[in-house]
Amino acid sequence: MNTQLGVIEGFYGEPWSWGERTDYAIFLKKHGFSFYIYAPKADGYLRKKWREPFPKVLEEKLTKLAGQCHSAGIEFGVGFSPFEIYLTPFDLEAKRLLQHRLDVFNRIGVNKLGILMDDMKGDLPGLAERQIEVVNWMVARSGARQFVFCPTYYSSDPVLEKLFGKMPAGYFEKLGAGLDKKVSMFWTGEQVCSKSYTPEHLRATSEKLGRKPFLWDNYPVNDGPRMCKFLHLRPVTGRPAEMGGCLAAHAVNPMNQAALSKIVLLTLKSSYEKGAAYNPEKAFKKAAGMVTCHDMALLLERDIPVFMDRGLDALTDEEKWALKDEYSVFLESHENDSAQAAREVIGWLTGRYNVTKDLFLTQ
Repeated sequence: MNTQLGVIEGFYGEPWSWGERTDYAIFLKKHGFSFYIYAPKADGYLRKKWREPFPKVLEEKLTKLAGQCHSAGIEFGVGFSPFEIYLTPFDLEAKRLLQHRLDVFNRIGVNKLGILMDDMKGDLPGLAERQIEVVNWMVARSGARQFVFCPTYYSSDPVLEKLFGKMPAGYFEKLGAGLDKKVSMFWTGEQVCSKSYTPEHLRATSEKLGRKPFLWDNYPVNDGPRMCKFLHLRPVTGRPAEMGGCLAAHAVNPMNQAALSKIVLLTLKSSYEKGAAYNPEKAFKKAAGMVTCHDMALLLERDIPVFMDRGLDALTDEEKWALKDEYSVFLESHENDSAQAAREVIGWLTGRYNVTKDLFLTQ
């Protein structure tokens, strides 16, 4: 399998802990993934606070995490969103502040630099030209080895124009022609959260972007006020192995639940490896057993319809208590990630991972 696979921690809500991120570096390398990108929406210093001085404590933690990723043999990336930088003149002051962030990333040891301009106003004259100027300026001054740009319109989903305004004519063609050829482009597919991908769609996207898309796969992510009420544990489908040849790389945006997300990640790996022989149910059983243990894997398999179809709001208090009791059995387990996965299920049942509308809008 030649497809470059990795994780982008790019969700809203409660971010992972530093210990969980360190654990992921080891997990990803062990199972053949090649990169981890730090981009939690809760980190304001990578988003709306990008003009403010970068906290020394955060730089130290990211430097340590980058070193752990490098020691494990995977690339470390950061997703940086200079919020609305293209709405004001790209003058000397803006460049000075931007250079400060690039200096931090260079010191940290960032291999992959994501330059994210999604979830921002888009119906502006000269949008592509403004973004090209900023991105190419950053590329020329960064020590990263790979660059990935997320455009304001990163999917053919019409919801983006409803949220951010009508896309300017020729937007993708201008980006494709003007962006430095070293820059890949994030793409989520036909929808923001695509249920499936086809090689035909991805090849057409390559033509549109002027380069192979760097897939930002929004499954199993469960952020936002609505999606946080579900645990997306079903094995991946609709991601045929042959699509790998149409991609620059495949990044998975996981759930807020780090341990449970590993199950889905392993099924994606199996989908690429097995090709036409991929069996989602068998892949889930194997992955859940590897991440947790045999007994908990059976319990998770039983409860997928509860977690994914009914969701938290449809459960009665009695049902929640019964599920807590069953998963509490594994809280003292030392087998794989059983204890952490049990804590995540119980935390979800108690509302720990709920994302309010106010939180969603302010991150």
